Amino acid sequence: MGVLTGRTALVTGASRGIGRGIAERLARDGARVAVHYGRNETAAKETVAAIEAAGGAAFTIGVELGLPGDVEALWAEFDRHADGLDILVNNAGIGNTRPIDEITEQEFDRVFAVNVKAPFFIVRHGMARLRDGGRVINVSSGLARTAVMPDNMAYAMTKGALDVFSRDLSKVLGPRAITVNSVAPGIIDTDNTAGLLYGTEGGWAQAAAISALGRVGETADVADVVAFLASGGARWVTGSWVDATGGSLT
Repeated sequence: MGVLTGRTALVTGASRGIGRGIAERLARDGARVAVHYGRNETAAKETVAAIEAAGGAAFTIGVELGLPGDVEALWAEFDRHADGLDILVNNAGIGNTRPIDEITEQEFDRVFAVNVKAPFFIVRHGMARLRDGGRVINVSSGLARTAVMPDNMAYAMTKGALDVFSRDLSKVLGPRAITVNSVAPGIIDTDNTAGLLYGTEGGWAQAAAISALGRVGETADVADVVAFLASGGARWVTGSWVDATGGSLT
């Protein structure tokens, strides 16, 4: 039996990239996983199929975040499949924004609606469903602590806000033995970073050189950290910002 057997997890933005890696890892540890997606139903079903092929259990939830009624719709769909939640991973987000001299107010509002407002209200409406002793894990970014990519400023700002949310929420949910932490990836090989890694000459080597470990991160590198925080072994870790950048901030 896995360390998360009997528990239910919800991972937002789990159809691809880091979210998919997290969903598959939690399922491998025994959790039944709600695989949330915004638009790509096919990819979400592929994630579920991969989980089931490995002997796990999962189901999809399709709701586009950042729109009116999004959180209510997400929880209504979740309630059709489960009667409570043990692990919430707020991973869904817009990963890139244009420089300050190009971004529009509409784009700015959109990234904050998806990356900050949605996680806040997912928790706000999900607290009654979250069982005592549960886990909330917010996927942040190393860019919340470094100005290495200033053209991605608005995105980095959302992750800074998410970190404050994690810190303060840990005090709110602590009396129920629910831990809350942020996990901050660095550059991870996903379709979201394909332009950086594969679209420019020497992009991969430059990205690898940023890490103290000399390589580009993989989704499993982040998923393993999330899995630890979701486990009983992390029961005394809360309100923390966990650096999962491979030493990119050193």
